[in-house]
Amino acid sequence: MTSMVRIREPRLEFAFGQQLEDPRDGLTMFGPYDHGQGGAYGIRAGVIGTKQGIERFGKWVNSIQRAVGLRDAARFRPPFPGFEAAFQIAWSPKPALAITIDGNHLDRLIRVDDKYKRIYGTVDYFASKLIEAKTAEEEKPDLWFVVIPDEVHKLCRPESIVPRLGRVQAEDRMKPSMARAFIRQRPLFAEWEEQAEPYYYEPDFRQQLKGRLLWDGILTQIVKESTIAPFDFLNAFGYPIRNLGKRGAEVAWNMASAAYYKAGSRPWKLAGVRPGVCYLGLVFKNDEKNVDQSAACCAAQMFLDSGDGVVFKGRVGPWYTGKRGRYHLSAAAAKELLEKAIADYKLKRGVLPEEIFIHARTRFDDEEWKGFLKAAADGTRVVGVTIRRTQDYRLFRRDSNLPILRGLALIDSDRHAFLAASGFVPRLQTYYGSEVPVPLSISVNRGDADIHVVLQDILGLTKLNYNSYRHSDGMPVTLKFADAVGEILISGPPRDEDPPLPFRHYI
Repeated sequence: MTSMVRIREPRLEFAFGQQLEDPRDGLTMFGPYDHGQGGAYGIRAGVIGTKQGIERFGKWVNSIQRAVGLRDAARFRPPFPGFEAAFQIAWSPKPALAITIDGNHLDRLIRVDDKYKRIYGTVDYFASKLIEAKTAEEEKPDLWFVVIPDEVHKLCRPESIVPRLGRVQAEDRMKPSMARAFIRQRPLFAEWEEQAEPYYYEPDFRQQLKGRLLWDGILTQIVKESTIAPFDFLNAFGYPIRNLGKRGAEVAWNMASAAYYKAGSRPWKLAGVRPGVCYLGLVFKNDEKNVDQSAACCAAQMFLDSGDGVVFKGRVGPWYTGKRGRYHLSAAAAKELLEKAIADYKLKRGVLPEEIFIHARTRFDDEEWKGFLKAAADGTRVVGVTIRRTQDYRLFRRDSNLPILRGLALIDSDRHAFLAASGFVPRLQTYYGSEVPVPLSISVNRGDADIHVVLQDILGLTKLNYNSYRHSDGMPVTLKFADAVGEILISGPPRDEDPPLPFRHYI
Protein backbone atom coordinates (compact mmCIF):
# COMPACT_ATOMS: atom_id res chain seq x y z
CA MET A 1 0.00 0.00 0.00
CA THR A 2 1.40 3.42 -1.00
CA SER A 3 1.99 5.89 1.82
CA MET A 4 3.77 9.21 2.32
CA VAL A 5 5.80 9.58 5.51
CA ARG A 6 8.36 11.97 6.95
CA ILE A 7 11.52 10.28 8.18
CA ARG A 8 12.71 12.19 11.22
CA GLU A 9 15.92 14.17 10.84
CA PRO A 10 18.78 12.15 12.37
CA ARG A 11 20.56 13.78 15.27
CA LEU A 12 24.28 13.89 15.89
CA GLU A 13 26.07 13.33 19.19
CA PHE A 14 28.76 15.66 20.48
CA ALA A 15 30.73 16.07 23.71
CA PHE A 16 28.96 15.14 26.97
CA GLY A 17 26.33 13.11 25.05
CA GLN A 18 24.60 16.25 23.75
CA GLN A 19 22.58 15.88 20.56
CA LEU A 20 21.69 18.32 17.78
CA GLU A 21 20.98 17.91 14.07
CA ASP A 22 23.53 20.35 12.59
CA PRO A 23 27.26 19.64 13.16
CA ARG A 24 28.10 23.34 13.33
CA ASP A 25 25.55 23.94 16.10
CA GLY A 26 26.83 21.00 18.11
CA LEU A 27 30.50 21.91 17.84
CA THR A 28 29.89 25.56 18.64
CA MET A 29 27.82 24.76 21.73
CA PHE A 30 29.33 21.53 23.10
CA GLY A 31 32.56 20.64 21.31
CA PRO A 32 33.56 17.46 19.43
CA TYR A 33 32.39 13.96 20.30
CA ASP A 34 35.91 12.57 20.85
CA HIS A 35 37.02 15.40 23.13
CA GLY A 36 38.37 13.88 26.34
CA GLN A 37 37.75 10.33 25.02
CA GLY A 38 41.15 9.52 23.59
CA GLY A 39 40.84 12.05 20.80
CA ALA A 40 43.41 14.50 19.53
CA TYR A 41 44.94 17.00 21.97
CA GLY A 42 46.18 19.27 19.24
CA ILE A 43 46.57 19.31 15.49
CA ARG A 44 50.13 18.47 14.49
CA ALA A 45 50.02 19.33 10.82
CA GLY A 46 52.85 19.28 8.34
CA VAL A 47 52.77 21.40 5.22
CA ILE A 48 54.46 21.03 1.85
CA GLY A 49 54.34 23.74 -0.81
CA THR A 50 56.18 26.66 -2.31
CA LYS A 51 57.56 29.31 0.00
CA GLN A 52 54.54 31.50 -0.77
CA GLY A 53 52.15 28.61 -0.31
CA ILE A 54 53.53 27.78 3.14
CA GLU A 55 53.30 31.43 4.16
CA ARG A 56 49.70 31.61 2.96
CA PHE A 57 48.84 28.44 4.87
CA GLY A 58 50.35 29.83 8.08
CA LYS A 59 48.34 33.05 7.70
CA TRP A 60 45.17 31.05 7.10
CA VAL A 61 45.67 28.87 10.20
CA ASN A 62 46.31 32.04 12.19
CA SER A 63 43.06 33.56 10.83
CA ILE A 64 40.90 30.66 12.05
CA GLN A 65 42.07 31.10 15.63
CA ARG A 66 39.27 33.66 15.89
CA ALA A 67 35.72 33.89 14.56
CA VAL A 68 35.35 33.87 10.75
CA GLY A 69 32.46 35.10 8.66
CA LEU A 70 30.34 36.87 11.27
CA ARG A 71 29.48 39.81 9.01
CA ASP A 72 28.43 37.72 5.99
CA ALA A 73 26.88 34.78 7.84
CA ALA A 74 23.94 33.04 6.17
CA ARG A 75 21.49 30.46 7.47
CA PHE A 76 23.28 27.61 5.72
CA ARG A 77 26.71 29.21 6.15
CA PRO A 78 26.86 30.06 9.87
CA PRO A 79 29.94 31.75 11.34
CA PHE A 80 32.98 29.74 12.34
CA PRO A 81 33.66 30.45 16.04
CA GLY A 82 37.40 29.82 15.89
CA PHE A 83 39.22 26.50 15.85
CA GLU A 84 39.91 26.12 19.56
CA ALA A 85 36.43 27.39 20.45
CA ALA A 86 34.86 24.70 18.26
CA PHE A 87 37.24 21.79 18.89
CA GLN A 88 38.68 22.68 22.29
CA ILE A 89 42.20 21.81 21.16
CA ALA A 90 45.00 23.93 19.71
CA TRP A 91 46.21 24.24 16.13
CA SER A 92 49.40 26.25 15.97
CA PRO A 93 49.93 28.47 12.90
CA LYS A 94 53.52 27.19 12.92
CA PRO A 95 53.49 23.76 11.21
CA ALA A 96 54.97 20.75 12.96
CA LEU A 97 57.10 20.23 9.86
CA ALA A 98 57.40 22.28 6.66
CA ILE A 99 58.84 21.19 3.31
CA THR A 100 59.56 23.92 0.81
CA ILE A 101 59.50 22.96 -2.84
CA ASP A 102 61.23 24.86 -5.62
CA GLY A 103 58.60 26.88 -7.47
CA ASN A 104 60.71 27.15 -10.61
CA HIS A 105 61.33 23.41 -10.76
CA LEU A 106 57.62 22.75 -10.15
CA ASP A 107 56.73 25.14 -12.97
CA ARG A 108 58.93 23.18 -15.38
CA LEU A 109 57.39 19.88 -14.32
CA ILE A 110 53.80 21.03 -14.90
CA ARG A 111 54.61 22.30 -18.40
CA VAL A 112 55.81 19.01 -19.87
CA ASP A 113 53.72 18.32 -22.98
CA ASP A 114 53.08 14.61 -22.25
CA LYS A 115 50.30 14.42 -19.63
CA TYR A 116 51.47 11.08 -18.19
CA LYS A 117 55.04 12.25 -17.65
CA ARG A 118 53.87 15.71 -16.55
CA ILE A 119 51.60 14.44 -13.80
CA TYR A 120 53.84 11.54 -12.77
CA GLY A 121 56.81 13.87 -12.42
CA THR A 122 54.81 16.43 -10.43
CA VAL A 123 53.37 13.80 -8.09
CA ASP A 124 56.79 12.18 -7.67
CA TYR A 125 58.26 15.54 -6.64
CA PHE A 126 55.75 15.87 -3.80
CA ALA A 127 55.49 12.17 -2.86
CA SER A 128 59.24 11.55 -2.66
CA LYS A 129 59.70 14.46 -0.25
CA LEU A 130 56.82 13.28 1.95
CA ILE A 131 58.12 9.71 2.06
CA GLU A 132 61.63 10.95 2.82
CA ALA A 133 60.29 13.12 5.66
CA LYS A 134 58.48 10.14 7.18
CA THR A 135 61.64 8.07 7.34
CA ALA A 136 64.23 10.76 8.05
CA GLU A 137 62.50 13.29 10.31
CA GLU A 138 61.88 12.78 14.02
CA GLU A 139 58.72 14.89 13.94
CA LYS A 140 55.74 12.88 12.67
CA PRO A 141 52.79 15.11 11.71
CA ASP A 142 49.27 13.69 12.06
CA LEU A 143 48.55 14.77 8.50
CA TRP A 144 50.11 16.77 5.69
CA PHE A 145 48.56 19.75 3.97
CA VAL A 146 49.69 19.71 0.36
CA VAL A 147 49.36 23.36 -0.67
CA ILE A 148 49.48 23.56 -4.45
CA PRO A 149 49.57 26.57 -6.77
CA ASP A 150 46.40 26.81 -8.83
CA GLU A 151 48.44 26.04 -11.95
CA VAL A 152 49.08 22.52 -10.63
CA HIS A 153 45.35 21.89 -10.36
CA LYS A 154 44.78 23.41 -13.79
CA LEU A 155 47.49 21.48 -15.66
CA CYS A 156 47.55 18.15 -13.79
CA ARG A 157 44.18 16.70 -14.66
CA PRO A 158 43.34 14.08 -17.34
CA GLU A 159 42.08 16.56 -19.95
CA SER A 160 44.51 19.39 -19.20
CA ILE A 161 46.47 20.95 -22.08
CA VAL A 162 49.64 22.93 -21.51
CA PRO A 163 49.69 26.31 -23.31
CA ARG A 164 52.19 26.51 -26.19
CA LEU A 165 54.06 29.37 -24.56
CA GLY A 166 56.48 27.82 -22.08
CA ARG A 167 55.70 24.22 -23.04
CA VAL A 168 58.48 21.70 -22.25
CA GLN A 169 59.03 18.77 -24.59
CA ALA A 170 58.90 15.37 -22.89
CA GLU A 171 61.83 13.02 -23.21
CA ASP A 172 61.54 9.27 -23.92
CA ARG A 173 57.88 9.50 -24.89
CA MET A 174 55.98 6.22 -25.36
CA LYS A 175 52.57 5.16 -26.53
CA PRO A 176 50.50 4.44 -23.39
CA SER A 177 49.32 1.10 -24.81
CA MET A 178 52.90 -0.03 -25.45
CA ALA A 179 54.08 1.09 -22.02
CA ARG A 180 51.19 -0.62 -20.21
CA ALA A 181 51.96 -3.88 -22.01
CA PHE A 182 55.09 -4.01 -19.84
CA ILE A 183 52.87 -4.40 -16.76
CA ARG A 184 52.00 -7.91 -17.97
CA GLN A 185 55.37 -8.77 -19.53
CA ARG A 186 58.61 -7.11 -18.48
CA PRO A 187 60.62 -5.49 -21.29
CA LEU A 188 64.00 -6.75 -22.47
CA PHE A 189 65.81 -3.62 -21.30
CA ALA A 190 65.58 -2.09 -17.83
CA GLU A 191 65.62 1.46 -19.23
CA TRP A 192 62.42 0.73 -21.17
CA GLU A 193 60.67 -0.21 -17.95
CA GLU A 194 61.86 3.01 -16.31
CA GLN A 195 60.63 5.06 -19.28
CA ALA A 196 57.27 3.26 -19.20
CA GLU A 197 56.55 3.75 -15.49
CA PRO A 198 54.71 7.11 -15.78
CA TYR A 199 52.17 5.42 -18.07
CA TYR A 200 51.25 2.88 -15.38
CA TYR A 201 49.49 5.64 -13.43
CA GLU A 202 46.26 7.54 -14.00
CA PRO A 203 46.97 11.13 -15.14
CA ASP A 204 45.30 12.91 -12.22
CA PHE A 205 47.35 14.68 -9.55
CA ARG A 206 45.03 14.14 -6.60
CA GLN A 207 44.21 10.49 -7.28
CA GLN A 208 47.78 9.56 -8.09
CA LEU A 209 49.28 11.30 -5.04
CA LYS A 210 46.85 9.67 -2.62
CA GLY A 211 47.24 6.30 -4.34
CA ARG A 212 51.04 6.40 -4.24
CA LEU A 213 51.03 7.29 -0.52
CA LEU A 214 48.64 4.54 0.60
CA TRP A 215 51.35 2.00 1.35
CA ASP A 216 53.32 4.57 3.33
CA GLY A 217 50.26 5.47 5.41
CA ILE A 218 50.72 9.19 4.81
CA LEU A 219 47.53 11.22 5.28
CA THR A 220 47.10 14.25 3.06
CA GLN A 221 44.73 17.14 2.54
CA ILE A 222 45.28 18.81 -0.84
CA VAL A 223 44.53 22.55 -0.87
CA LYS A 224 44.78 25.14 -3.61
CA GLU A 225 46.45 28.39 -2.64
CA SER A 226 43.43 30.36 -3.87
CA THR A 227 41.23 28.47 -1.39
CA ILE A 228 43.08 29.78 1.66
CA ALA A 229 44.09 33.16 0.18
CA PRO A 230 41.29 34.17 -2.25
CA PHE A 231 42.16 37.88 -2.09
CA ASP A 232 45.67 37.17 -3.40
CA PHE A 233 44.19 36.07 -6.73
CA LEU A 234 42.12 38.87 -8.26
CA ASN A 235 40.57 39.39 -11.67
CA ALA A 236 40.84 42.55 -13.79
CA PHE A 237 38.07 44.19 -11.76
CA GLY A 238 39.77 43.61 -8.42
CA TYR A 239 37.55 40.76 -7.23
CA PRO A 240 38.74 37.26 -6.25
CA ILE A 241 38.97 34.96 -9.27
CA ARG A 242 37.19 32.29 -7.26
CA ASN A 243 33.98 33.26 -5.52
CA LEU A 244 35.31 32.58 -2.04
CA GLY A 245 35.65 36.14 -0.76
CA LYS A 246 32.51 35.93 1.39
CA ARG A 247 32.75 32.21 2.11
CA GLY A 248 35.63 32.23 4.56
CA ALA A 249 33.53 30.59 7.26
CA GLU A 250 32.56 27.75 4.95
CA VAL A 251 36.20 27.10 4.03
CA ALA A 252 37.17 27.22 7.71
CA TRP A 253 34.46 24.75 8.72
CA ASN A 254 35.34 22.29 5.95
CA MET A 255 39.11 22.31 6.42
CA ALA A 256 38.87 22.27 10.21
CA SER A 257 36.56 19.27 10.03
CA ALA A 258 38.92 17.40 7.72
CA ALA A 259 41.95 18.22 9.88
CA TYR A 260 40.31 17.05 13.11
CA TYR A 261 39.02 13.83 11.53
CA LYS A 262 42.27 13.02 9.73
CA ALA A 263 44.23 13.68 12.92
CA GLY A 264 42.42 10.64 14.31
CA SER A 265 39.29 11.93 16.06
CA ARG A 266 35.59 12.13 15.26
CA PRO A 267 33.96 15.55 15.39
CA TRP A 268 30.57 13.86 15.89
CA LYS A 269 28.80 10.53 15.57
CA LEU A 270 25.27 9.50 14.72
CA ALA A 271 23.02 9.39 17.75
CA GLY A 272 20.85 6.39 18.47
CA VAL A 273 22.50 3.99 16.01
CA ARG A 274 21.61 0.37 16.68
CA PRO A 275 24.58 -1.52 18.19
CA GLY A 276 26.08 -4.37 16.21
CA VAL A 277 25.17 -2.85 12.84
CA CYS A 278 27.59 -1.90 10.07
CA TYR A 279 27.16 -0.61 6.55
CA LEU A 280 29.10 -1.60 3.46
CA GLY A 281 29.24 0.39 0.25
CA LEU A 282 30.46 -1.48 -2.83
CA VAL A 283 32.91 0.37 -5.07
CA PHE A 284 33.51 -0.66 -8.69
CA LYS A 285 35.83 1.01 -11.17
CA ASN A 286 36.87 -0.11 -14.63
CA ASP A 287 40.60 -0.79 -14.92
CA GLU A 288 41.60 0.65 -18.30
CA LYS A 289 45.13 -0.69 -17.90
CA ASN A 290 43.80 -4.23 -18.27
CA VAL A 291 43.40 -5.76 -21.75
CA ASP A 292 40.13 -7.33 -20.60
CA GLN A 293 37.48 -4.64 -21.17
CA SER A 294 35.29 -6.18 -18.47
CA ALA A 295 38.04 -5.93 -15.84
CA ALA A 296 37.11 -3.80 -12.86
CA CYS A 297 38.43 -3.15 -9.39
CA CYS A 298 36.06 -3.93 -6.56
CA ALA A 299 36.34 -2.60 -3.03
CA ALA A 300 34.14 -2.12 -0.01
CA GLN A 301 33.77 0.89 2.25
CA MET A 302 32.71 -0.26 5.71
CA PHE A 303 31.19 2.16 8.21
CA LEU A 304 30.64 1.08 11.81
CA ASP A 305 27.92 2.25 14.15
CA SER A 306 30.55 4.55 15.69
CA GLY A 307 31.07 6.35 12.37
CA ASP A 308 34.53 4.89 11.72
CA GLY A 309 35.19 3.90 8.13
CA VAL A 310 37.61 1.42 6.51
CA VAL A 311 38.24 0.64 2.84
CA PHE A 312 39.06 -2.90 1.64
CA LYS A 313 40.29 -3.67 -1.85
CA GLY A 314 39.02 -6.82 -3.51
CA ARG A 315 40.29 -8.64 -6.54
CA VAL A 316 40.37 -7.10 -9.99
CA GLY A 317 38.25 -9.32 -12.22
CA PRO A 318 35.70 -9.43 -15.04
CA TRP A 319 33.02 -7.81 -12.94
CA TYR A 320 31.72 -5.38 -15.58
CA THR A 321 28.72 -6.89 -17.38
CA GLY A 322 28.83 -4.61 -20.42
CA LYS A 323 25.74 -2.69 -19.35
CA ARG A 324 26.48 0.80 -18.12
CA GLY A 325 26.88 0.85 -14.37
CA ARG A 326 26.21 -2.89 -13.95
CA TYR A 327 28.82 -4.87 -12.05
CA HIS A 328 28.54 -8.32 -10.46
CA LEU A 329 31.08 -10.28 -8.44
CA SER A 330 31.70 -13.99 -8.59
CA ALA A 331 30.64 -15.96 -5.53
CA ALA A 332 34.28 -16.45 -4.49
CA ALA A 333 35.16 -12.73 -4.83
CA ALA A 334 32.02 -11.66 -2.92
CA LYS A 335 32.81 -14.11 -0.12
CA GLU A 336 36.42 -12.94 0.10
CA LEU A 337 35.48 -9.26 0.24
CA LEU A 338 32.84 -9.62 2.93
CA GLU A 339 35.08 -11.90 4.99
CA LYS A 340 37.67 -9.12 5.11
CA ALA A 341 35.07 -6.66 6.39
CA ILE A 342 33.71 -9.05 9.01
CA ALA A 343 37.23 -9.93 10.21
CA ASP A 344 38.09 -6.25 10.63
CA TYR A 345 34.83 -5.62 12.51
CA LYS A 346 35.62 -8.50 14.88
CA LEU A 347 39.18 -7.19 15.34
CA LYS A 348 37.84 -3.78 16.36
CA ARG A 349 34.86 -4.95 18.46
CA GLY A 350 35.76 -8.43 19.63
CA VAL A 351 32.45 -9.83 18.33
CA LEU A 352 30.84 -10.48 14.97
CA PRO A 353 28.43 -7.87 13.58
CA GLU A 354 24.77 -8.67 14.08
CA GLU A 355 23.66 -7.02 10.82
CA ILE A 356 25.43 -5.86 7.66
CA PHE A 357 23.64 -3.64 5.18
CA ILE A 358 25.35 -3.74 1.77
CA HIS A 359 24.69 -0.65 -0.36
CA ALA A 360 25.24 -0.61 -4.11
CA ARG A 361 23.98 1.18 -7.21
CA THR A 362 23.01 -2.07 -8.90
CA ARG A 363 20.99 -5.14 -7.93
CA PHE A 364 22.78 -8.17 -6.52
CA ASP A 365 22.59 -11.34 -8.59
CA ASP A 366 22.27 -14.89 -7.27
CA GLU A 367 25.97 -15.72 -7.65
CA GLU A 368 27.39 -12.81 -5.66
CA TRP A 369 24.66 -13.02 -3.03
CA LYS A 370 25.55 -16.67 -2.50
CA GLY A 371 29.12 -15.54 -1.76
CA PHE A 372 27.99 -12.86 0.70
CA LEU A 373 25.83 -15.37 2.59
CA LYS A 374 28.71 -17.83 2.85
CA ALA A 375 30.93 -15.13 4.34
CA ALA A 376 28.27 -14.33 6.95
CA ALA A 377 27.45 -17.95 7.76
CA ASP A 378 28.21 -17.57 11.49
CA GLY A 379 25.02 -15.71 12.31
CA THR A 380 25.45 -12.23 10.83
CA ARG A 381 22.31 -11.11 9.02
CA VAL A 382 22.97 -9.58 5.60
CA VAL A 383 20.67 -7.19 3.72
CA GLY A 384 21.27 -5.94 0.19
CA VAL A 385 20.06 -2.42 -0.64
CA THR A 386 20.13 -0.75 -4.05
CA ILE A 387 20.35 3.07 -3.99
CA ARG A 388 20.02 5.15 -7.16
CA ARG A 389 19.17 8.69 -8.09
CA THR A 390 15.86 8.65 -9.93
CA GLN A 391 15.85 10.00 -13.48
CA ASP A 392 12.16 10.45 -14.15
CA TYR A 393 10.51 10.97 -10.76
CA ARG A 394 10.03 14.20 -8.81
CA LEU A 395 7.90 15.37 -5.89
CA PHE A 396 6.47 18.91 -5.71
CA ARG A 397 4.59 20.95 -3.15
CA ARG A 398 1.11 21.90 -4.28
CA ASP A 399 0.73 25.02 -2.13
CA SER A 400 4.25 26.49 -2.10
CA ASN A 401 7.19 27.40 -4.29
CA LEU A 402 9.56 25.88 -1.74
CA PRO A 403 11.10 22.46 -2.40
CA ILE A 404 9.77 19.39 -0.61
CA LEU A 405 11.04 18.71 2.90
CA ARG A 406 14.19 16.71 3.35
CA GLY A 407 13.26 13.30 4.74
CA LEU A 408 9.95 13.03 2.90
CA ALA A 409 9.47 9.45 1.65
CA LEU A 410 6.96 7.85 -0.69
CA ILE A 411 6.75 4.17 0.27
CA ASP A 412 5.13 2.15 -2.50
CA SER A 413 5.82 -1.33 -1.10
CA ASP A 414 7.44 -2.99 1.88
CA ARG A 415 10.67 -3.28 -0.15
CA HIS A 416 10.85 -0.03 -2.11
CA ALA A 417 10.55 3.71 -1.49
CA PHE A 418 11.54 7.11 -2.86
CA LEU A 419 13.43 9.22 -0.31
CA ALA A 420 14.12 12.96 -0.47
CA ALA A 421 17.64 12.92 0.98
CA SER A 422 17.94 16.55 -0.13
CA GLY A 423 15.26 19.19 0.21
CA PHE A 424 14.11 22.07 2.38
CA VAL A 425 15.72 21.95 5.85
CA PRO A 426 13.60 23.65 8.55
CA ARG A 427 16.62 24.18 10.82
CA LEU A 428 18.33 26.22 8.10
CA GLN A 429 15.18 27.66 6.57
CA THR A 430 16.68 26.99 3.15
CA TYR A 431 17.55 24.36 0.56
CA TYR A 432 21.16 23.71 -0.49
CA GLY A 433 20.37 23.15 -4.15
CA SER A 434 19.14 25.37 -6.96
CA GLU A 435 16.93 22.88 -8.84
CA VAL A 436 14.09 20.53 -7.94
CA PRO A 437 15.39 17.91 -5.44
CA VAL A 438 16.03 14.50 -7.00
CA PRO A 439 14.78 11.68 -4.71
CA LEU A 440 16.70 8.47 -4.14
CA SER A 441 15.15 5.20 -5.27
CA ILE A 442 15.79 2.70 -2.47
CA SER A 443 15.13 -1.01 -2.83
CA VAL A 444 15.66 -3.87 -0.40
CA ASN A 445 16.45 -6.45 -3.08
CA ARG A 446 18.13 -9.13 -0.96
CA GLY A 447 17.44 -10.23 2.58
CA ASP A 448 14.72 -8.81 4.83
CA ALA A 449 14.52 -5.47 6.60
CA ASP A 450 11.88 -2.97 7.62
CA ILE A 451 11.82 -0.32 4.86
CA HIS A 452 11.31 2.42 7.49
CA VAL A 453 14.51 1.32 9.28
CA VAL A 454 16.42 1.24 5.99
CA LEU A 455 15.27 4.77 5.11
CA GLN A 456 16.18 6.09 8.57
CA ASP A 457 19.66 4.54 8.33
CA ILE A 458 20.30 5.98 4.86
CA LEU A 459 19.21 9.45 5.94
CA GLY A 460 21.59 9.19 8.88
CA LEU A 461 24.48 8.15 6.63
CA THR A 462 24.06 11.41 4.70
CA LYS A 463 25.41 13.16 7.82
CA LEU A 464 28.75 11.33 8.15
CA ASN A 465 30.74 13.34 5.62
CA TYR A 466 33.57 14.51 7.88
CA ASN A 467 35.17 16.25 4.91
CA SER A 468 32.40 18.86 4.93
CA TYR A 469 30.43 20.71 7.55
CA ARG A 470 27.17 20.78 5.66
CA HIS A 471 24.03 19.93 7.57
CA SER A 472 23.69 16.86 5.32
CA ASP A 473 24.42 15.45 1.88
CA GLY A 474 22.06 14.12 -0.75
CA MET A 475 23.74 10.70 -0.83
CA PRO A 476 24.79 8.35 2.02
CA VAL A 477 28.51 8.27 2.73
CA THR A 478 28.62 4.57 1.74
CA LEU A 479 28.14 5.64 -1.90
CA LYS A 480 28.97 9.35 -1.97
CA PHE A 481 32.73 8.80 -2.22
CA ALA A 482 32.54 5.54 -4.17
CA ASP A 483 33.89 6.94 -7.44
CA ALA A 484 36.71 8.85 -5.73
CA VAL A 485 37.78 5.79 -3.73
CA GLY A 486 37.70 3.62 -6.84
CA GLU A 487 39.83 6.09 -8.78
CA ILE A 488 42.48 6.08 -6.05
CA LEU A 489 42.56 2.29 -5.86
CA ILE A 490 43.24 1.94 -9.60
CA SER A 491 45.44 5.03 -9.90
CA GLY A 492 48.61 2.97 -10.24
CA PRO A 493 49.88 -0.41 -11.43
CA PRO A 494 48.06 -3.43 -9.99
CA ARG A 495 49.22 -4.85 -6.67
CA ASP A 496 48.36 -8.21 -5.18
CA GLU A 497 46.84 -6.60 -2.12
CA ASP A 498 46.33 -3.05 -0.91
CA PRO A 499 46.32 -2.47 2.86
CA PRO A 500 42.92 -2.00 4.54
CA LEU A 501 43.11 1.63 5.58
CA PRO A 502 40.83 4.04 7.40
CA PHE A 503 38.50 5.97 5.15
CA ARG A 504 40.31 9.21 5.99
CA HIS A 505 43.17 8.20 3.66
CA TYR A 506 40.90 8.44 0.61
CA ILE A 507 39.08 11.74 1.08
